[in-house]
Amino acid sequence: MIDLSFLNTLGPLGLLVAGLMVFAETGLLVGFFLPGDSLLFLVGLNLGSIWQDVPIWVACLAISVAGLAGDQTGYWIGRRLGPAVFTRPNSKFFSQKNVERAHNFFERYGSKAVILAHFVPVMRTFVPVAAGVGEMSWRKFTTYNLIGVLGWGTGVTLLGYFLGGIKFVSDHVTYVTIAFILISFIPLALEVFKALRNKKRA
Repeated sequence: MIDLSFLNTLGPLGLLVAGLMVFAETGLLVGFFLPGDSLLFLVGLNLGSIWQDVPIWVACLAISVAGLAGDQTGYWIGRRLGPAVFTRPNSKFFSQKNVERAHNFFERYGSKAVILAHFVPVMRTFVPVAAGVGEMSWRKFTTYNLIGVLGWGTGVTLLGYFLGGIKFVSDHVTYVTIAFILISFIPLALEVFKALRNKKRA
């Protein structure tokens, strides 16, 4: 688990760092381990307390633009380097299982996977690549991607922002953030469980 408390000490500059982390998670294959959900949640919490000089709409726009740029990067990596990406052997930062799960996730949900993947850790890194490999049209991908990134980037940030106004949450930011991290991994855990169950049945 990555400690995000350092963002609290950066002031408004922390929003720029958060945007770069979102881009890395959604656009660079090595960024799948970054805690996107908890990061956006913490950004929202800080806007309601520490970063009061930053308008909420600026933060939501910055996060959404970073996510959109990252997804577009992932898509073009898949489109241009697809075979090399999907046959790349395991390394310290790259797991072939993650690629296979993303491919199965994409096959299962079709175009909707581009939207849903934003709310599932790891999937939001690899599904854009799978869309590129599958040669989904750029226009179609961008349309679904825009819906997903706005729902995720703006929605989770706003959730943190409004919850930050609750005294209990503002007094226990660390514990609330940890709880949110655990909750955010539920969809991924369900996907892994379903995959194992289907494998056992087969």
